[in-house]
Amino acid sequence: MYKPTLDYAQQLDKEDKLAHLRAQFHIPKDKDGNDWLYFTGNSLGLQPKQTQQYIQQELDDWAKYGVEGHFEARNPWMPYHEFLTNSMAKIVGAKPLEVVVMNTLTTNLHLLMVSFYQPTKTKYKIVIESDAFPSDRYAVQSQLKFHGFDTEDGLIEWKPREGEELLRIEDLEKIVDEQGDEIALLLIGGVNYYTGQYLDIKRIVEIGHAKNCMVGIDLAHGAGNISPELHDSGVDFAAWCTYKYLNSGPGSLAGLFVHEKHAHNKELPRFAGWWNHNKETRFNMRQPFDVMPGAEGWQLSNPPILSMAAIRASLDMFEEVGMEALRAKSEKLTGYFEYLINQIDTDRIKIITPSNPKERGCQLSIQVKNADKSLHKKLTENNIITDWREPDVIRCAPVPMYNSFEDVYRMVEKLKELL
Repeated sequence: MYKPTLDYAQQLDKEDKLAHLRAQFHIPKDKDGNDWLYFTGNSLGLQPKQTQQYIQQELDDWAKYGVEGHFEARNPWMPYHEFLTNSMAKIVGAKPLEVVVMNTLTTNLHLLMVSFYQPTKTKYKIVIESDAFPSDRYAVQSQLKFHGFDTEDGLIEWKPREGEELLRIEDLEKIVDEQGDEIALLLIGGVNYYTGQYLDIKRIVEIGHAKNCMVGIDLAHGAGNISPELHDSGVDFAAWCTYKYLNSGPGSLAGLFVHEKHAHNKELPRFAGWWNHNKETRFNMRQPFDVMPGAEGWQLSNPPILSMAAIRASLDMFEEVGMEALRAKSEKLTGYFEYLINQIDTDRIKIITPSNPKERGCQLSIQVKNADKSLHKKLTENNIITDWREPDVIRCAPVPMYNSFEDVYRMVEKLKELL
C-alpha cells in the first residue's frame, strides 16, 4: 500500500532500477538551480544528454566529407534511416519490414490515407473519436472533401456517453454494426490525448475488419508510452510523432507502420518519390518507378540526418532499457500519483483518466471544476510544468525515463497548497 510521505517517495526512488536514467537527461532548472517538476513529456520530451554528441558527429562528418558523407561518414547517411528501424519496431511491437521513420505525423497520415482510404459512392465514411486530436479531425475532413464528400455526412464520431468522459468499446461496435456498409476507414487515437485513455487496438481492428473497413491508429500519445503490439493487432497502418515520449526534439520526424500483409502489394495507390523506389536502382535515374516492399515503400525523399541523429540518441536508450521495464515503472509511478491526488480533500478536481493501469499510459488528466485555469497558471509559476487543455483539464505525465516518485510527491504537495 502506498504512503503519502516524502520518506516513502524517496524510498521508492531508491528501489527504482531505472532511477539512474534521470541523470542522462537535461532537467530545466529555476533561477535558484532547482530542477523543475516537469510533467509534459506528453507534449515535448526532455533532451537526452547524449543527443548533442550524436548530432555533433554528423556535423563533424559533414564538415570533413561534404557530400561523401553519404558513404564515408562514421554512420553513412545513405542508409541512415535503417539505423533506427529495429529499435523503433520493438517500441511499437512491429517487424522491421513494417516500420520506417519519415516526415511528420499528419503528413504521414495523409500519405497513408492515399493508400488505405479508397472510398466508393456507398462506402466512404470515416470514424474518429469525438475528441480526437484536432489535426486528425482536420486531416480526415480534408480527405473527405478531396474525394468529393460532405464532411458532415462523411464523418462519424465515436462519443462518450452522456455524463461520461471515457469511450466504451461496445459503442464503437454498435456504430460499425449499424453503419459498417458505409464506413471505409476507422482512424482512432491509440491513446486519447485529452483523457489519456489507452484504447483496445486489437479489438478496434476486429470490429473494423468484420465490416471490411480499413483501420488506422494515431499513436502520437502512445509510442514510447504504451506497448501497442501493432503487428499482432492486425491494424492496417499507424503513425506517430517522436518528440513526445521518444524525446527526439521539437518538430522532429515521425514514425510510420504498414502491416506486413500489405508489404508486397505494389498495386496499392500511393504517392511516389525517389526514396520509395528500389534502392538497388535508385541512382540509375532513367528507370521507371519500382516501389520498395514494406513501410519503406511510403518514403518520398532522402531523410534529414540531423533530426534522425537526435532520434537515434533516444532510441539507443530505449534499446538499452526496453519497453517492458518502462511500462512497469510507468504503472507504479502513475499509481502513486493517482493515490496521492485521491488523498486530497477537495471536490474541485478529479482524475478522468482510467484508474485501471492497463487502460492508460503515464498521463493522468485532472479535471478542474468550473474550468479554473488559474490553478494551472499557479502550478507553472511554481515551476511545475503541466499543460492545460480546454475546456477544463490539466494533463500531467510522469515519464518513467526521467520523472521520479519524489517529483510526483512534491507536485501533489504543491497542488494541495494551491487548492
